[in-house]
Amino acid sequence: MKNTETLTQEAITLLKNLIETPSFSSEEEHTAALIEKWFVVNEIPFERENNNIWAYNATFDKSKPTLLLNSHHDTVRPNQAYTKDPFKAIVEEGKLYGLGSNDAGGCLVSLLATFVHFYASENLPYNIVMVASAEEESSGKKGLNSVLKRLPELECAIVGEPTLMQLAIAEKGLLVLDVKVKGTPSHAAHQNDDNAIYKTIPVMEWFKNYPFEKISEQLGLVKMTVTQINAGKQHNVVPSECDLVVDIRVNDCYTNHEILQIVKENVNADVTPRSMNLSSSSIPASHGLVKAGIALGRTTYGSPTLSDQSVLSCKSLKLGPGDTLRSHSADEFIYLYEIEEGIQLYIKMLEDFLKQ
Repeated sequence: MKNTETLTQEAITLLKNLIETPSFSSEEEHTAALIEKWFVVNEIPFERENNNIWAYNATFDKSKPTLLLNSHHDTVRPNQAYTKDPFKAIVEEGKLYGLGSNDAGGCLVSLLATFVHFYASENLPYNIVMVASAEEESSGKKGLNSVLKRLPELECAIVGEPTLMQLAIAEKGLLVLDVKVKGTPSHAAHQNDDNAIYKTIPVMEWFKNYPFEKISEQLGLVKMTVTQINAGKQHNVVPSECDLVVDIRVNDCYTNHEILQIVKENVNADVTPRSMNLSSSSIPASHGLVKAGIALGRTTYGSPTLSDQSVLSCKSLKLGPGDTLRSHSADEFIYLYEIEEGIQLYIKMLEDFLKQ
């Protein structure tokens, strides 16, 4: 068995290679090849579907429950504020810079190293399956959700996202709505009491001010935000409709279907959800994974940001090295020590969990 120092150095080398290999959502085939090579070098059989790669521990036993380790290897596109080459792995003052270094490359390579550590272990009470998934950033159809049917039933999961190695025991779901407010088109010079743009004002006010009654202990309130608006094509024509896009972050007190119903009952507009599948998630504080993390000095919190937890039906915990505030930022980076500590904490936490 490799020691953690060797695993850490190999993980950092892999992360550098991943950074220097573009992997935008739906375009991850080259980073998928790097991950395949990682498994080959470590003599671990793997499976692949599209750009998702997964592997099972050597002593997999169908009679045992299964624990999922998951993180993604796709990235967003770099923003224009970068001052460093986003596709060059640059190490300066203990920081590893590069697109995807923090979100979620550091988590991915740390979990891969952790999986290698446990791969050949015998007499484990749980099976372990490691999935390096695609299309997380775009919530695409060929991501983790597409391979769940190929996996055994999952009892619980650790999803690798940058949390400063604290325990995100709940995560808000996401409901994106296309809202169309209709009116009557006319010449701007004529009186028109059915102006779609004016009719949109109370709709936006409702989204801004509606108070959802149920407040989650971990996730707080449901949050609705109008993020896009579009209407009209020229100055002298009152448009027939005004389109809004609304981003709704759903706590674990509501289902996406319940939220959609509330919106439709209160808004005078056509409302169409883009997806109903990105649900909120949580894991009880009494679960063994959480207890193992707390025993190691980790704190718990609720996360407002979306991850592949949203497609899981099992109990799941979001946990990983790096800081969510660096995600999608210019000159993204992760501290090298965060990867080292992440691997150590993942391993220790799972060792303690598997002994319970």
